[in-house]
Order: sequence, then structure tokens, then C-alpha cells
Amino acid sequence: MVQDSAPQAPSVTPATPARALLPSILPALAVGVVSSLLLVGVEAAAEEFEDVLWRTVPDALGIGRYSVAWMFVMLVATGIAVGLVVWKVPGHAGPDPATLGLDAPVLPPVVLPGLVLATALMLAGGPSLGPENPIIAVNVGLAAWLGGRALPRAPGRIWPALAEAATLGALFGTPVAAALVISEVLARQETRGLLWDNLFAPLTAAAAGGLTVTLIHRPAFGLDLPPLGHPRWGDLLAALGVASAGALLALCAVRVFPYVHSAFRRLRHPMLMLPAGGAVLGCLAALGGHLTLFKGLDEIAELAKDPGGRTAGEYAVLTVVKLAALLVAASCGFRGGRIFPAVFVGTALGLCAHALVSGVHPSVGVSAGVLGVLLAITRQGWVSLFVAAVLVASPGIITLLCIASLPAWLLVTGRPQMQLRADGTAIR
Repeated sequence: MVQDSAPQAPSVTPATPARALLPSILPALAVGVVSSLLLVGVEAAAEEFEDVLWRTVPDALGIGRYSVAWMFVMLVATGIAVGLVVWKVPGHAGPDPATLGLDAPVLPPVVLPGLVLATALMLAGGPSLGPENPIIAVNVGLAAWLGGRALPRAPGRIWPALAEAATLGALFGTPVAAALVISEVLARQETRGLLWDNLFAPLTAAAAGGLTVTLIHRPAFGLDLPPLGHPRWGDLLAALGVASAGALLALCAVRVFPYVHSAFRRLRHPMLMLPAGGAVLGCLAALGGHLTLFKGLDEIAELAKDPGGRTAGEYAVLTVVKLAALLVAASCGFRGGRIFPAVFVGTALGLCAHALVSGVHPSVGVSAGVLGVLLAITRQGWVSLFVAAVLVASPGIITLLCIASLPAWLLVTGRPQMQLRADGTAIR
């Protein structure tokens, strides 16, 4: 047998030269700053309107700010207001939000004003959704529209990637989450070049977005929980159990999501679906109280101030009611994302575990609960780990979470996702 004596060159992924990456810096910085300013603007406007709706008006009327009657009236009124936007405003506030995830489609410019308005009304009115999905969609559409005109020779696919990364960086106040999401996307695609070459422009946009928000808005995700210290075997067992329980609980909501969505769709008109959803949310608020309203970020900080201040039963009610409110709000047509309310669900579940078993450290319970719930609802492994870890300022928690994510991922992988196709069937 004749052997080829010529040595074979090793398989090496070619690197992108610096001169090819440098032109992307300015567009990425511009997209990062503009995307973060839009996010901050929408949230600031929503907070001002929320203050009027939930403080000024009820105080002037002599009604309790979070009385059962006022919560019910406000949630139904929010459904009517958002329903009017979906019905009458050009573009109808975009496609069915149940069909959208973090990877938003490029929407035409006519859709974007209505989507911004519907999102701001939702954030102010109290439904259990966050701003992430619609704001990403708005920034993607705006970046594609403006970027295509400013730099027509640039690849069209670059603008959605920059806008998505910038918005994620602004949402969490750091580019790390954006880098993790993009790395998952790149792993599913056939991409050429080194990972960091592909991440360079999106990471620049994410850094600009995160820095802008940090300088002008100063977001804070860390909870005031007791530090963990050195992890022990009991902490590992607690993390495994709570993360798996959170994944199973959230999977129950994911499983019934298409059926709840279908029930609201039978009403056929946004002026019926959204007010009906608001009425159901009002009934849930009567059960769970005001902490189960809104996106949940301020509310989890309130829970974390006194981990032992409630019984296990009270935490269980908060967990189930908030998960049901997330399910209803995401099904009936409110424009919003699922990450932030899912964090509340995981936090309440972790504190419930701590109340049931005093040996479960509150930091372990909260971070593991958030991890399990987010894995089931988002299927974003890196983001779930990142959010769960950043809530607890304890370096030792990361190892526990990495191990706890393994059985939780086995429970959720291959299962239906909390996102639907256009025909209403669940995506796997």
C-alpha cells in the first residue's frame, strides 16, 4: 500500500482579520445606545403611568391602592386599553405574542409604535409579563429599518443580531447574558470563523447597551439574601431537588399553554380576549395579592428582604398564582416577555422550600428555583444559569447550579416549549 508521505495540514478555523472587524464597531455602538435608550424610555414612561394608576388615582378616590376591587378594575381596564391598541392602531401591535421568543422577526416600521404603546400600557397596568420580548422586537425592527438606510451595503442579518444583543445587555445591565444567548444561537447554526469573531459586533452592541443603562438607570438584580459561604452536601441535595421541582412545576404551565391560548382565541376579537384575560388576572390577584402583579422584579426584592416572613403555604400560593398569571397573560394577547415573572415564580418556590425545610439555605433555594423554572419556560440554558447566579452574590452557588441544571435539563429537553407556532401548536 502506497502511503502519502506529504504531511496533512491540521484543520484550523480561519480567523477574521482585525481590519474586517473594525468597521462594525461604530454601528454596534450606535445600535447599543439607541436600543438601551428605547428600553429605558418605555420603562420610565410605564413607571410614571403606573404611579398615576396605582397611587394618585386610588388615593384621590379614597380607594385602597391594592384593594381587590381596584386590582380587578385596573386589570380589566388594562385589557380594554391594550385591546383597543391591538384592534385599532396600524400594525395591530405585531403578531400573536404567544408565537414570539427572544429571537424576534423583523417587523415593518408601521407595527412598531403600536407595539411600544401596548407594551407600556401592559407594564403600567399590572399583568404578569416583562418588557423583553416586545422591546427586542421593536429594536430589531428599528435597527433593520434605520441601519438598512444608513449602511445599505451592510449585510441585512447583522442588524437584528446587534439589536437583540444590545437589548439583552440593557435588560440585564451587562453584556454577559447577550453573549451567552448568541453563543447558543451560533451553536445551532452553521457559522464560519472563530466564536469571538462572530461575537465581536454583537458583544460591542451589548456592552454599549448595558453600560448606557447602568449609567442612566442603574438596574439592580442582586437580592439581599444571606450569603451562602462554603457549599455543603446538604446544599447540593437542596439545589438538585428545588431545581427539578421548579422545572416540573413550570412544565405543567407549559403543557397547558396551548389549551389556554386556544380558549382565548375562541373569543376571536382583541376587545374580547384581552378584557377577559384582564378579568381572570383580576381574580388571580385577589387570591395572590399585589405581589403577583407586574413583571415581578421589584416584588422579588420585597420577598427577599425577609425570607422567613411568610409561611410555606403563603409562598406556595404566591408561586402558583404568579405562574397562573404568567400563563394567562401570555395566552390572552398582552404584549410582554416571560423571563421576569418566571424569576418571581422561582424565587417564591425557593423561599417555600426554605420555609418547609429550614436546612435549605434561602440563597440555594431561590437560585435553584429560578434555574429550574427558567429552564422549563425559556429553554435558554446559559441565560437560566446566569440569571439564577446573578440573583445571589455567592461565588459558591455557581458550582451548585451547574450540577443542578443537569437533571433539570433532562426533565425539560424535548418537551413542548412556552412558545407556539402560528397554528397554535407548541414548539419542541
